[in-house]
Amino acid sequence: MAQQRKSTRGASRHNTANQSGNGLRWYGAGVATGLFLAFMLYLVTLPPEGGSQERPKVAKASAVTTDEPEYEFFEVLPNQEMTVDVDPADIPKPRSAGSGKQYLLQAGSFRQAADADRRRGELLLLGLDPRVEDTQGDTGRWFRVVLGPFDSRSAMAKARSMTAQQDIDTLLIQRNSG
Repeated sequence: MAQQRKSTRGASRHNTANQSGNGLRWYGAGVATGLFLAFMLYLVTLPPEGGSQERPKVAKASAVTTDEPEYEFFEVLPNQEMTVDVDPADIPKPRSAGSGKQYLLQAGSFRQAADADRRRGELLLLGLDPRVEDTQGDTGRWFRVVLGPFDSRSAMAKARSMTAQQDIDTLLIQRNSG
């Protein structure tokens, strides 16, 4: 009875090894079949032998179309003159010239000077040039942190976007210069 068990065990080991060998054979057969089919598809897609006569015609036609076009405006434009009649009253004046107004940004208004200095420090770290104005109003003494005056609206918009990125609200103030 002990001998039967040994022989059964040995046969099961032999069958397992044989099964894995069969799997590799099937895999190899599938790969070989796939390569054969790919080669056949390649042969089918090759151009026919008679198609070689048409190729030189295509090459000759493309050589003809590669001629560079001739442009005349290089010579014509420098020789032309344009006269435009414009009344000086029709030319718009720059906004900053003669308007007499300044644009400022108020970055905060505080009761305590220390709070205003803290905000001024935050704005200095952003590369801006703030100043603190001490004002006396009906509600008491206030310390305002002000940016500007700005030379252009684009400079003001740039400063306003920088403060907005740091969650600092600003108020646009328009004052008469002078």
